[in-house]
Amino acid sequence: MSENDPLEPTQVIGAGNNAPPPDDGATVVVSGAPTSQAAGAPAKGGDAPEAGLLPLGSRLAEFELTRVVGQGGFGVVYEAWDTDLERVVAVKEYLPVSLSSRAGDGTVSPLSERTRETFDLGLRSFINEARLLAQFDHPSLLKVLRFWQEKGTAYMAMPFYRGDTLRQALSAKQGGVDEAWLMAILDGVTQALAVMHAANCYHRDIAPDNIILLEDSGRPVLLDFGAARRVITDKTQAITVILKPGYAPVEQYAEMPDMSQGAWTDVYALAAVMHVAITGRAPPPSVARLLNDSYVPLSGDAQLAGRYSARLLSAVDAGLGVRPDARPQSMAQLRALLGLGDEAAAPVRRPPVQDDDRTVIISPAGTKASAGSAAAPGGKGRQMAVAAAVLVALAAGGGAWWWSQQSRGGAQQAATAPPGAPAAAAPASTEASAGASATGAAAPPASPPPPTSVAELKPVTPLESLQALARGAAPGFNVSGTPRKAEVQIGKDKLGFEVRSNRAGYVYVYLLSSGNEMFLLFPNLLDKRNKIAANETLQLPRAAWPMDSGGPPGTNQFAVLVSEHERDLASTGMQSEGVFPQFSLPALASLEAARGTGPAPLLGRPVCPPGTPCQDAYGVGLFRIVEK
Repeated sequence: MSENDPLEPTQVIGAGNNAPPPDDGATVVVSGAPTSQAAGAPAKGGDAPEAGLLPLGSRLAEFELTRVVGQGGFGVVYEAWDTDLERVVAVKEYLPVSLSSRAGDGTVSPLSERTRETFDLGLRSFINEARLLAQFDHPSLLKVLRFWQEKGTAYMAMPFYRGDTLRQALSAKQGGVDEAWLMAILDGVTQALAVMHAANCYHRDIAPDNIILLEDSGRPVLLDFGAARRVITDKTQAITVILKPGYAPVEQYAEMPDMSQGAWTDVYALAAVMHVAITGRAPPPSVARLLNDSYVPLSGDAQLAGRYSARLLSAVDAGLGVRPDARPQSMAQLRALLGLGDEAAAPVRRPPVQDDDRTVIISPAGTKASAGSAAAPGGKGRQMAVAAAVLVALAAGGGAWWWSQQSRGGAQQAATAPPGAPAAAAPASTEASAGASATGAAAPPASPPPPTSVAELKPVTPLESLQALARGAAPGFNVSGTPRKAEVQIGKDKLGFEVRSNRAGYVYVYLLSSGNEMFLLFPNLLDKRNKIAANETLQLPRAAWPMDSGGPPGTNQFAVLVSEHERDLASTGMQSEGVFPQFSLPALASLEAARGTGPAPLLGRPVCPPGTPCQDAYGVGLFRIVEK
């Protein structure tokens, strides 16, 4: 199956290729000479901008637009001339292409009343991002010179940075990087992150693409603060997670009380960047390491030890601890391990859990469970128990700027383990028992469960995960999916089908392709109109998202779910790498191993109005299309 998208990079489903995440126009960086490309988008030079963009020569406040630097699904960046201070700047405009249109006078407005709420949410988030960035003043942090609202949307003006991304710089160093060069970069980046963290702000998308080295000085600047993308995609349910598998720690796949996100989240990603700089490759995906940790410590590599200091290699290993409490808890601790600061390396202590309305527990046996939760038996500390409500957890990627106000009210949510899951004993070295009371008195630890090796666990196949969607369907909620052709010719036919439901609801279509990749076909980046009326027949795909039979030969397995409520799929580890969000099969396998008797991981959770009972009613239909 394949699809051609005019807005985002082409993605071929079933061919085993992963397209890069779409650029949202947030990266203000021009590589090398003024005629070269911006990161993630071609430079337009003096050419006319694409339809929907402001004409070159337009005036926004005191800025005259001179060039389009880059455009993505949610924003556009222009090069502009500051007529007051006579300098070149970058102007970023909030412009979600799937939600808005531009009138002849340049005014931006939502496409319809249906998209207004989501458009306004993204606009407020864009403004909040600008206000937050404007508070920071560090040479290695993206600087906002000013921001304002005009023409129905919002803008921010920033310095125009010229240089290469760290990824480009690493590609140019074929023989490997020098430690002194790398340490100079880490010095600036860790200082910048420490400034952010002091304001309870976390980047959550640190990667070589998001660090620029300025061409005049080599100074690193941290980029890509995608707040608008995060809010929009969470709201529309189309892209709830944008993750870079080698850089995202496990807590980013699903927010958990004993694995909440914080400064240690950025520590992991930065350690992964160091790993890439030193070895030329990213570490294994964190979510897969929960069940079978294949990470090989750098400190034990004799070849690397001859080139890099033991301090640096050990710091990378420490930063890549799978569980959050196994890593340095702050940039100050990481700097101390790297020898960049005077801070003494403090003992790593797990901070208290903050209520963030996102509660999934993955509690490996042999470790301390959070108060009010129970861990399931498991061998080697990797068998997991999942409990409580699964709510929104970011990427972000995608897209990935995130902030947390520590002053938010709300008590911590307690969570319960699946029925029959015995409590795991807390190790003697832990500071508090899982059963500690409000007065601090610790309950006696439970007897340790018998070990269960990972090899003894029966793996759940992706097809079984797909079929498991139907097990909790409500009686009488009848849903069917019927292919137009049960067998199609590769390169000739389209993968077409129709959906029918005897009850009204929201349609979700899953595909396990013949290339053994799992996708959410509907809703998708181009088409979020997934409501269906009772007894209505929905013909898919719609014209905006053609699906051609692209191979390889084999069977495409489909599941159609119609839900009474919209669904939040953030806990599934879903990633956006094109029009159709994709499910990470290693993440899905980990969630399956963790769920016990709980619901199928691909279900996510229903999104119900606050303060009202939430009955999760849905129906599921399964069908297949064979490609030949």
